[in-house]
Amino acid sequence: MQMIFPSMLFSLLILLFHFQYSSSSFSLYVEKPEDVIVSSPKGTFTAGFYPVGENAYSFAIWFTQKLNNKNNVTVVWMANRDQPVNGKCSTLSLLKNGNLVLTDAGQFIVWSTNTNSSKPLDLFLLDTGNLILKEHNTSSAILWQSFDFPTDTLLPDQSFTGYMKLVSSKSYYNCSSGSYKLVFDNDNLLRLFYDIPQESSVYWPDPLLLDWQDARSTYNSSRIATLNRLGNFSSSDDFSFKTSDYGEELQRRLTLDFDGNVRVYSRKHEQEKWSVSGQFHQQPCQIHGICGPNSTCSYDPRIGRKCLCLPGYSIINNQDWSQGCKPSFQFSCNKKNSSFKFLPHVEFYNYDYGFHKNYTYKQCKHLCLRLCECIAFQFRYVKNKGFYNCYPKMRLLNGRRSTKFKGSLFLRLPKNNVALSHAHDRLVCSRNNGVKQLGRSYINAKENESVKFMLWFASGLGGIEVLCLFLVGWVLFKNRKQSSVDNHGYVLAAATGFRKFSYSELKKATKGFSQEIGRGAGGIVYKGVLSDTRVVAIKRLHDANQGESEFLAEVSIIGRLNHMNLIGMWGYCAEGKHRLLVYEYMKNGTLADNLFTNELDSGKRYNIAIGTAKCLAYLHEECLEWILHCDIKPQNILLDSDYRPKISDFGLSKLLNRDDLDNSNFSRIRGTRGYMAPEWIFNMQITSKVDVYSYGVVLLEIITGKSPTIGIQIKDGEELCHERLVTWVREKRRKGLEVGYWVEQIVDPNLGSNYDVKRMETLANVALDCVAEEKDVRPTMSQVVERLLTHEHMIIDGLLNE
Repeated sequence: MQMIFPSMLFSLLILLFHFQYSSSSFSLYVEKPEDVIVSSPKGTFTAGFYPVGENAYSFAIWFTQKLNNKNNVTVVWMANRDQPVNGKCSTLSLLKNGNLVLTDAGQFIVWSTNTNSSKPLDLFLLDTGNLILKEHNTSSAILWQSFDFPTDTLLPDQSFTGYMKLVSSKSYYNCSSGSYKLVFDNDNLLRLFYDIPQESSVYWPDPLLLDWQDARSTYNSSRIATLNRLGNFSSSDDFSFKTSDYGEELQRRLTLDFDGNVRVYSRKHEQEKWSVSGQFHQQPCQIHGICGPNSTCSYDPRIGRKCLCLPGYSIINNQDWSQGCKPSFQFSCNKKNSSFKFLPHVEFYNYDYGFHKNYTYKQCKHLCLRLCECIAFQFRYVKNKGFYNCYPKMRLLNGRRSTKFKGSLFLRLPKNNVALSHAHDRLVCSRNNGVKQLGRSYINAKENESVKFMLWFASGLGGIEVLCLFLVGWVLFKNRKQSSVDNHGYVLAAATGFRKFSYSELKKATKGFSQEIGRGAGGIVYKGVLSDTRVVAIKRLHDANQGESEFLAEVSIIGRLNHMNLIGMWGYCAEGKHRLLVYEYMKNGTLADNLFTNELDSGKRYNIAIGTAKCLAYLHEECLEWILHCDIKPQNILLDSDYRPKISDFGLSKLLNRDDLDNSNFSRIRGTRGYMAPEWIFNMQITSKVDVYSYGVVLLEIITGKSPTIGIQIKDGEELCHERLVTWVREKRRKGLEVGYWVEQIVDPNLGSNYDVKRMETLANVALDCVAEEKDVRPTMSQVVERLLTHEHMIIDGLLNE
C-alpha cells in the first residue's frame, strides 16, 4: 500500500510533462548544435544555444561569421545570461498558448517572453539582429522582440529608450551581469553607473560638471538614443558623436564592455576582425571601481591601464583587480602611532569626511589625526584662489594617478610602515582566463551489469518516492502561499478602500498603454479611464523583481496614508511580472508644467508652498513609518483643477521604521541634481532635512520662476556664465538689505507688480533657511508650516482690523 500512492503520482507526473511538451509547436534542443535560427536573406545573425561555461548554455544571438576561423563568435544578446541552462535536455519551446519559454534540464523554466495568443505564431530573426515573435500571416503588432530587452549591446537602428538599460558582462570570459550600467536617469540624461551592493556612483559624464557644462539638455523627456548604420550615435539629451569611419555602411555594434567603457566596434562585411571606431570615455582611469578599493589606476598609451596597490596594502585577488587591495597592517586610532605617506598626483573620488576650505597642510593633518575614521587626506591647490583645500577620506575608492591632477594624497600609516614602497604587480586589468561559470556533471548510463542496474533501479525508485512526496508538499505549499497572498490582497482592499485590478483591466483602461503623461525613476505614467468612467493615472513600475507579498506589504503602508496634499491611490495590480499603481488623475499636470506660464498668480503660488509643506510635515512627523520623499521637485508636485498641490512619486523604497534610530543607511544617492542636499554629495547621515533642502529650492523656483541653475546676464544681453539659483538669491538678499529692498529683484517677472511684497519676502526667507548648508540649521517642515501660516494669520488679522 505504501508503494501504490507514489506510483500513482509518478504516472501523473509523466502525464503532466507529456502534456507540457506536446503542447509546444516549436522547439530547439541544446544537444543539437544544428538547431538554430538563421536570419534571412543574408544570414548575418544566428540564434541558438551558446556555451558560456562547462555544461552551461545561454540562448543567444550572435554574428554568424566566426572569428579567426575558430569556433568563436560575437554575441549581441542573451536571454538567460545570469542563469545558464544544462547541456542535457534543455529546450527553447514556443508553446501553443503563445509563450516562448527556455527550460533548464527539461524541468525548470528559467526565462520566457510572457506572451499569450490563441493564434498561430511566427518566430523569426531579422537581418538587423532582432528576434521577433508575432502572429502568423498578419500585419498585427509585434508581441515580443529582443530589441526591447538589450543585454550589453545595441545594434544599428535599435532604439535605446528610458525603460531599457545596458549591463556590462563580468569579465571578458564571463557573460553574466557585471557592475556597469548605461541608463537614462531621472533628469533625462544618458549616464554610466558603477553599481555594486556596497555603492553606486555616476562616472560618465563627469559628475563634477553641471549638465550645461557638458552640453547636455534635461528638457527632452523622450529619452531615446540610436546608433545608425553610418556610424552616428545620437541621444535625446543632445549627446552625439560620429565614429572615426563615419559615412561607410559597415557592420557595427555598440557595447558596454566589462571594463565600464562604451565602445562602438565596426568591421567590413566578410572581414573577421572588429576595430574600435568610437568610445564614450576618453580617460579609462576615471571609470569607477576599475581597480578596486585602496589602489590607484594609471594609464600609459603604450601599455594601457595599470592598477597598483597603495603602500602598505596588498592585492586581494591577483585574478581580479576590481576586488582591490587590503591593508597589510593593523590600523590604530592613536595619533602618536600614525604618520603620513606623501603620494603626489594621486586622487580618490568621493567619500570625503567633509570639505575644508583654505586649510594649511598642518591643519589638514591634525584634522585627520583627530578623526578615527580618517585613513588619508587629499590636499589640493586651487589655482585661481591661491590656497589649498582639505578633504579627509573615510574610504579610498576610485583612485587614479595622473600628472594632470594638481594635488596630493597623504596616506595614514603606522609609523613603522611609512617607509614601505609600492607593492608592484604586473597584473594589468587582467582577463580571467578559462572561467567556468557552472560546473555540471551528469550520469553516463552505459553500465549494463545486472548488479549496478538493480542498485540504480532501487535508488531511482526511492528517489522517485522522495520526489513525489516533495512534489505533494510543494503543491500544498504553493496553494497555501497563494491563498495567503490572495487573503493579503483581500485584507488590503478592506483596510485601505482601494482595489486590486487585473492587468487586462488596466491595459484596456489605457488603450494598451498608449497615452503617456509622465515619467519617473520608478516607471511610466499613463492616462486611463476605468470601467466606471473615472479618469485615472496609471503608473507602470519598471522594477518587476519584487515578490507579490513584499509589494502588497509596502502598498498597504502607502494605502493607509491620507492627506489632502498627497496624491490619492485608488488601486494596484500585482499579476505575474506586472506591478502597477492606480492614482487619481490631476487635471493641471505638474508644478513644472505651470511655473513658466501665466497660470500661477502670487496667491496660488503661496498656497502651493503651504500645501506642499503640510504634506511633507505629515510624511516626516505624523506617519507610523518614517517616510522620506528624497526627490522633491516641481515635476513631482501635481496640481488639481483648483491648483491645489499634491505630492506624488515618493516611491516604495523610502519607508523606514520610526523606531529605528539609524535611518542613514541609504545604499545609493537619491534625488535630482540641483535639488539634492549636501549630505548626499558628502556621504553624510541622511535625515528628513534632505527633503527640507529640496523644498527650499522648489520655493525659490516658485518665487523667481527660474530653474536651479540659472543664466546670469552680465552685459549686452549676453549670457556669459551660469550660477546656482540658491547662490544668486543669497547674493541678492545680501546686497539688497544694504539699500532697503531686494525681493523685487528676484520675483518672477510674469507676476508683474501683482503680488504682496511681505508675503514673497516671507517665502524667500523661509526658502533660504531651508537651503542652509548645515542640516541642523534648517527648520523642520512643521516649523516651515507654522511660519507660513503665521504670516497668513497676520494678514487676515490686519484686514479684519481695517
